[in-house]
Amino acid sequence: MTLQVTQLCKTYAATQVGGEPVRVLHNIDLQVNAGEFVAITGESGVGKSTLLNCLAGLDDWQSGDIVLNGDPLSTLSADARAHWRRDHVGFVFQAFHVLPHLTVAQNIALPKMLQGYAASACEDAVNELLVAAGLTGMGNRLPEQLSGGQLQRVAIARALVHRPQLILADEPTGNLDPETGDRILHLLRDQAKRTQAALITVTHSQPAAQMADRTLTLSATGLSPQRL
Repeated sequence: MTLQVTQLCKTYAATQVGGEPVRVLHNIDLQVNAGEFVAITGESGVGKSTLLNCLAGLDDWQSGDIVLNGDPLSTLSADARAHWRRDHVGFVFQAFHVLPHLTVAQNIALPKMLQGYAASACEDAVNELLVAAGLTGMGNRLPEQLSGGQLQRVAIARALVHRPQLILADEPTGNLDPETGDRILHLLRDQAKRTQAALITVTHSQPAAQMADRTLTLSATGLSPQRL
């Protein structure tokens, strides 16, 4: 599995009449191989979350392309991108996006259920991730009964349950204490190694950056290796 990004550019239209378009991504080149963990750092507002959204096919872009296993996203319709994302991508959002009417176990199982699996067929994978994410005994709770850090762990477990080829995580340890954050980083890294997925995290956390195989910095001119 290889993710290849070539000369990716994205510009937002002007927000008012006579205003200037806002360029947020410029000539982004990136290759991430199977089992590799890449951390992306950069100043706030530079476009890190936008880049992840593009890599997941959630945002459009003006030029360049994103190719996963030989499949260019630019050639896929919106529906085809949604199916591609369902089958191949695990996304950890900053805002969690945990569904309030589903239990913890149901939230985690959701990606596999969207692929057509019955709830009973997801139990083993869900239980394994409940333990790995430090959520043992919480499967029947509703999101309103959880802390922010616990919700973050639910979102991470949900992103991993269907063994995606591409794992994208936006500040995955932002709501976690250092010990739990370290545990979650190991979970993400180990899952990527075990399933030979490409793992990309956006982070301000130095421990997260240090755990990665490579750390890149996003700026107005593109991606570059982090300066020591």
